[in-house]
Amino acid sequence: MNFILRLILTLIFLTNAPNLVHSYHNYQEALTKCILFFEGQRSGYLPLDQRVDWRANSGLGDGSDRGVDLTGGYYDAGDNVKFNFPMAFTTTMLAWSVVEFGELMPPIEVRNSLVAIKWATDYLLKTVARPNGIYVQVGDPISDHNCWERPEDMDTKRTSYVVDAPNPASDVAGETAAALAASSMVFRKADPGYADTLLRNAITTFQYADNYRGAYSDNSDVRQGACPFYCDFDGYQDELLWGAAWLRRATQNDTYLNYIQSNAHTLGADDNINEFGWDNKHAGLNVLVSKEMLDGNMYSLQLYKSSADSFMCSLIPETTASHVDYSPGGLIYKPGGSNLQHATTITFLLLVYANYLEKSSETVNCGTVDVGPATLRKLAQRQVNYILGENPMGLSYMVGYSTNYPKRIHHRGSSLPSVKAHFQPIACKEGSIYFNSSDPNPNVHVGAIVGGPGQDDVYDDNRADFRKSEPTTYINAPFVGALAYFGANPSPL
Repeated sequence: MNFILRLILTLIFLTNAPNLVHSYHNYQEALTKCILFFEGQRSGYLPLDQRVDWRANSGLGDGSDRGVDLTGGYYDAGDNVKFNFPMAFTTTMLAWSVVEFGELMPPIEVRNSLVAIKWATDYLLKTVARPNGIYVQVGDPISDHNCWERPEDMDTKRTSYVVDAPNPASDVAGETAAALAASSMVFRKADPGYADTLLRNAITTFQYADNYRGAYSDNSDVRQGACPFYCDFDGYQDELLWGAAWLRRATQNDTYLNYIQSNAHTLGADDNINEFGWDNKHAGLNVLVSKEMLDGNMYSLQLYKSSADSFMCSLIPETTASHVDYSPGGLIYKPGGSNLQHATTITFLLLVYANYLEKSSETVNCGTVDVGPATLRKLAQRQVNYILGENPMGLSYMVGYSTNYPKRIHHRGSSLPSVKAHFQPIACKEGSIYFNSSDPNPNVHVGAIVGGPGQDDVYDDNRADFRKSEPTTYINAPFVGALAYFGANPSPL
């Protein structure tokens, strides 16, 4: 975008900033829609109470190439592949949202969150039913990405990718163990038997991850399917610590406490990497483990707490430790596509850490500045408000929230007429006419949060620009927790 246009947009934003800061958002409405999004991403047999009525059954033969049932789960984004690495992370974040902020949610949204989590965990349990092995993906992404067709019409390869010992899959297995352990906490009161099943499988899955160490995408067969989309780019070590940390939290077993203590250096907990997402768990790991130290004065975990403090300082523009970029309009920005995945995960961590600090009456020392819970929450609320519309474009990046939102998102099911409106199958290349159309998507994917604007705050509502216009489950999942918090604490900054 040229400099003059960027300057104009920034000036407009700054001119209106005093009014925007105190504007009202219906966080409860946004929460409801954020959770509803997951129903539009479902694979498998849809239930009678399915609310997203432009979707229908899909992927009903998943796993048949291996003689197993791998139906269910979620399509991670706007395509029709089930990538288990980001799906497991999505599940962990949905569960963590409920663990930390479930008490602040309306009961109906707690129920809807549990339904969304169980849709994932039911599938993940199928993927780890294989002793000393794990299914890591369903669907061939090359053939899938060559088509623009509804999930209900899929005629592309539904290859089931599996890893068996002694081949490693520490990243996917470690994240799956984390997802199952975190989810067991969510279901502990509502369904103790299911919680026991989740926890039992989390333990055995973690054992496989730890006993056979390595990245799943190092396996040649898996690499052809997972890469370059969801390769392990940042190593598997963080997922081992992440899985152990969640097992510690779910079981309170000292075995896992000892694991995160004794393996901190060898598995890179002291690398102090300021990232958190489906591939890199470091910042989230440090925040999660810090609770243990803050609650119990376990100074053997000081390394994790120091790294969490350092991460928080890196986000505060007023400190000398700040090194995270912000757009002119105030959005946290990290290079690469789908920037809102960073904004929502970091927002979530800001709120979680604020709670941990408040309960222990602590602040974070960032050189010459002491940062407390209120500062972290203000920064988090600015990110939430930006996503919901307080930005130079005046655009809500959540579809269906307000009247001004992306209308041409990069999503097959949303952009093609539903099976109820168009009964005949739409073949692989027949969908191209809809992809290339400038018309708004016929099916409004309510609650979907798109990849978001560039560093210049500009968003072109362009279906082909998938880096900006494609929604993902792992953008929405941490935003559930953030919206739950502000739904109960909506006071303006």
